[in-house]
Amino acid sequence: MRSRTPHHGRLVGRGPAHNARTASARTASVRAASVRTASARTTSVRAAASSRVTRTTRRTTTFVAAAVLALTAGLLSPLAAGTAVAAGDPDDYCDQQCADILPPGANGNATLAEILAHKVFGTQPKHAEDQLAAYDSLSSGYPSLTDAQLGSFFDDSSFGVSTADTESVTSPREDVTITRDKKYGIPHIKGTTRYGTEFGAGYAAGQDRMWLIDLFRHIGRGELTSFAGGALANQGLEQEFWPQAPYTEEDLQRQVDYIRAHNGARGEQAMNDAQAYIDGLNAYREKSKKGRYFPGEYDLTGKIDPITNAGDIEPFKVTDMIALASVVGGLFGNGGGGEVDQALSLLAAQQKYGVEKGTEVWESFRQRDDPETVSTIHDGTAFPYAEKPAHAAGLALPDAGSVTKEPLLFDRTGSAAQAKPAKDPVKAPKSLKPLQGVFDDGVLPGDLFSGDASKKGMSNALLVSGEHTASGHPVAVFGPQTGYFAPQLLMQQELQGPGISARGVSFAGVGMYVQLGRGQDYSWSATSAGQDITDTYAVELCDTDGSAATKDSTGYRYHGTCTPMEKLERVNSWNPTLADSTAKGSYRMQVFRTKYGIVTHRATVGGKPVAYTSLRSTYRHEADSIVGFQMLNDPGYVKDAKSFQDAASHIAYAFNWFYADSRDIAYYNSGSNPVRAADVDGTFPVKAEPAYEWKDFDPTDNTSALTPPDQHPQSVNQDYYVSWNNKQAKGYTAANPSLGSVHRADLLDDRVKALTAAGGVTRASLTRAMAEAAVTDLRGEDVLPTLLKVIRSRPVTDPEQAAAVQQLESWLDDGAQRKETSKGSKAYGHGEAVRIMDAWWPRLVEAEFAPGLGDGLYASLTSLLTVDESPSAAHGPTGAHAGSSFQYGWWGYVSKDLRAVLGEEVEGPLGAEYCGAGDLSACRTTLLTTLAQAAAVPADQVYPGDDSCAAGDQWCSDAIIHRALGGITHQPFPWQNRPTYQQVVEFPRHR
Repeated sequence: MRSRTPHHGRLVGRGPAHNARTASARTASVRAASVRTASARTTSVRAAASSRVTRTTRRTTTFVAAAVLALTAGLLSPLAAGTAVAAGDPDDYCDQQCADILPPGANGNATLAEILAHKVFGTQPKHAEDQLAAYDSLSSGYPSLTDAQLGSFFDDSSFGVSTADTESVTSPREDVTITRDKKYGIPHIKGTTRYGTEFGAGYAAGQDRMWLIDLFRHIGRGELTSFAGGALANQGLEQEFWPQAPYTEEDLQRQVDYIRAHNGARGEQAMNDAQAYIDGLNAYREKSKKGRYFPGEYDLTGKIDPITNAGDIEPFKVTDMIALASVVGGLFGNGGGGEVDQALSLLAAQQKYGVEKGTEVWESFRQRDDPETVSTIHDGTAFPYAEKPAHAAGLALPDAGSVTKEPLLFDRTGSAAQAKPAKDPVKAPKSLKPLQGVFDDGVLPGDLFSGDASKKGMSNALLVSGEHTASGHPVAVFGPQTGYFAPQLLMQQELQGPGISARGVSFAGVGMYVQLGRGQDYSWSATSAGQDITDTYAVELCDTDGSAATKDSTGYRYHGTCTPMEKLERVNSWNPTLADSTAKGSYRMQVFRTKYGIVTHRATVGGKPVAYTSLRSTYRHEADSIVGFQMLNDPGYVKDAKSFQDAASHIAYAFNWFYADSRDIAYYNSGSNPVRAADVDGTFPVKAEPAYEWKDFDPTDNTSALTPPDQHPQSVNQDYYVSWNNKQAKGYTAANPSLGSVHRADLLDDRVKALTAAGGVTRASLTRAMAEAAVTDLRGEDVLPTLLKVIRSRPVTDPEQAAAVQQLESWLDDGAQRKETSKGSKAYGHGEAVRIMDAWWPRLVEAEFAPGLGDGLYASLTSLLTVDESPSAAHGPTGAHAGSSFQYGWWGYVSKDLRAVLGEEVEGPLGAEYCGAGDLSACRTTLLTTLAQAAAVPADQVYPGDDSCAAGDQWCSDAIIHRALGGITHQPFPWQNRPTYQQVVEFPRHR
């Protein structure tokens, strides 16, 4: 077992049953937690010689001491005085101990005049960025944080708005009011009828996010370039997304009808709510057009003439919500896929080592169920799913060199046929010249949907049970990490009406219900789970005319019959506009759809031509989760942890759901997990034959048997929960190879474990744990100690190498943080050590592994799991400057390999020793050589600069920048690896 922080002796013993809710079960939970804590402390003593443990113990001791001080400074304090809330709301049981924040601000709409003023004078529309300063400040203000100071960094999320704090009241219908508060302008929607409540939600969405909603419905329909312009990034985005969820209008309507027909009264109500929401959105669309206060992006993209007001905004439809839901699900709620790439990687390993050894090596890198990885359920309870069968049936591995990717684009004209599309700026009035070309780089990054869906996971959660808090009530700090956009993809709102009582956030355009937030006496949040709900089938190709099949054939055998593939097409064209100067162009996108999903590749298997298809369990069910969200908003349904889990089980997308009230914390993993045929290995392509289909598979609406709710990872009142897109539980197979012995969730687990063991946890101490993890370099905290152990196995005699080692050690001793020396300094403490690590990591990984694996296998494995994901890398949901970091990388591989070379015990070791071919001295030389190379790389090469940052600017390269989806932009702010929307909650009472 590797030497880690005290609590990394995981799986100590099975704790309380995961659904235990009785008092006796809670007592058992405390006893189990005590056993785990005692065992962990024993492990700590035994490992005291390790420098890694010594440093971490010092850090966690600081945490514990700070927690004790917090008890006297702010025990049970509400938010800071001066935050006006509705007095005595009888349905609010949080007593001002619930808070949240969502930068940059609630207002995501700007008129043409406001956009022009922003570009010329730097002004911001009201409430466009008034939450950004508080959000930004936490990275420097967390060390001394107390409960009483939380109001400086979060907003009170109590229900209602006091009269004194009311900025405006709008009544788009007589049965609903939209009250906005002075501080942030958040809409508080209160209806006397169900229809009026949902109408108001749609109307408020139009007020705050109409351009964004319009943008994303066109993305969902594969029509981005026709709507927003032909910029290269726009082309790339729709080419990445549309093949993942291609639908006809009939397909979208069929999904609406399916929800009505298969979900009883709740399904009917959900679609009625959706229609009311759309009606409200359209009411605002019409009113803003007539009043000429619609978003100015419609002027800039040529939809409406800024002088005459001629033109229109296309009416919204309920089917648009299905398209929008497919975008949200594609970004955050899918899992699995990539089976063809995994097959190619396995074949590369078998070619290098032979079939038996190659398979062993490949599986060690695949990390399906790594025993050393951090798990949300850490009491040893297992939830087997998608496990590797002893003897896989129906495998359809491709013949060597036969795989080709299915073409997508045809009939390119004009700028669409150019590698670098030409510009043809339109003639613009002098007054609008400052706005010319604002979308020349696209409205969204072109690679937003690139890679398989399981690599889109973000968000984190920290929850501690009442047995370990100062108040005796649970404490939670959690939220989704959805990137940084302007306006934000999420929208804040409060909904109060018949059968609805909630406040929080929803994705714009599908906000009939609060999707993440709080109810009357409970709060909930989610992290992306990414379990495998997508499989690849190899369909045997044929020609319907009876001729011999080739790889280009458009027929396939379904249950023995040669069946024509369905061709789906989307023709997009564009002309230059004031916003996007890309010259006129067009193309046709084309995909083939089979009963086994969308064709992604073609190959031969055993010499026979096949098409590989991708089948996702949520395809044709993009909005089925609406029923689960409806339940979460219903105070008559969610009353405790059990009813919360029941509600979450109705959500089809792959998410980890977390819950806290005044008595319990709970966890549930949702998702439409298909029941695979016996001995099918979902990691690889399988034959498209009845014997290997999902159980009870019916292609008509893509339905099949799903694993029952009790087989999904779930728990109530574990001592604590952490999640940062890590493994859910023992036996729950990872859909990608990132869930290894070092994971960014360790940054949370280390700290929360220490807090829980000490007891007396408060909102402030748990927030500090999150905030410190948010500015910590995972490589520095969890891998650097082992790297230094190898290097220090002999004295370092070279002066330059010794200097670099000393800088890294000093950085490690100070917490391995990427943090400003003081707020606003725009310079890191230990900046040189950070530069060295950034330059060293990719060099050391390649030097450590490439010689042993060989270039081909190394390249194949790095295509499955990227080597690095530091803040300055151009990765994540918004490309560079995205905030989210250290989710994917080779840190676990490096840790396992180096510990093996050191002769330490490794659980789940790699299939061979790679650093120095297993020789410690040679490994040490490799590390020192690459370290010296890295130390010599100048800052302007480590941080080459971009449109926002000068070359060599380390702080700016890491900094978060809101990606503009419209005409309003915001200034960069210091890197933080934390949720975009975040709640801090502690309910003192319950209904």
